[in-house]
Amino acid sequence: MMSRIALVDDDRNILTSVAMTLEAEGFEVETYNDGQSALDAFNRRMPDMAVLDIKMPRMDGMDLLQRLRQKSTMPVIFLTSKDDEIDEVLGLRMGADDYVKKPFSQRLLVERIRSLLRRQDAIASGEMGVTEDSKVMVRGSLTMDPLRHLVTWKGRDVTLTVTEFLLLQALAQRPGFVKSRDQLMDVAYDDQVYVDDRTIDSHIKRLRKKLRGVDSDFTAIETLYGIGYRYNEE
Repeated sequence: MMSRIALVDDDRNILTSVAMTLEAEGFEVETYNDGQSALDAFNRRMPDMAVLDIKMPRMDGMDLLQRLRQKSTMPVIFLTSKDDEIDEVLGLRMGADDYVKKPFSQRLLVERIRSLLRRQDAIASGEMGVTEDSKVMVRGSLTMDPLRHLVTWKGRDVTLTVTEFLLLQALAQRPGFVKSRDQLMDVAYDDQVYVDDRTIDSHIKRLRKKLRGVDSDFTAIETLYGIGYRYNEE
């Protein structure tokens, strides 16, 4: 089945050109020129992925993402202007999986979309087979079921995006061992997709916030400044 991609941007030229590119790549594409229209449509039928501009009329990308994250872990890519560094970080902390800066290469955007969909499929389906990465993992108070994309902490459910799940899984697989940011990038992103250290840091902050949402005393993910992160079993 074709994956359904929602494009949300108030620039009609971007909507038209990107939609044509994605359709040529075999995707089903839905376009919206403001956040409210997109949200109304998503409430009726959720797409497989959304690509959101940040600055839009009626409802901007940040507000739309916040509404989406209340009920969905669907992968989201932000489109940001080259000067919107604060928005990029805030978007990642709110639960976006990735961002692409305008003006952007449409080929790069297609690769980012394919990368996220592959990672989601690997987590959400049984196609990856029974491997160490797909077995239910228990690390102290943490339980992760990759095939069902389920995470619990002290028996309480924690809802994670695809990227957050993969990062937590990578850290928890070997408690006490440090993972550098480069190693975490390799886990969360395909080789052809470049992200910087700030992207990983933002995902980790979001991950901690979610776990502290179910346990205010959560401290299992430790930062080693200048080195990376470590999971300490609790």
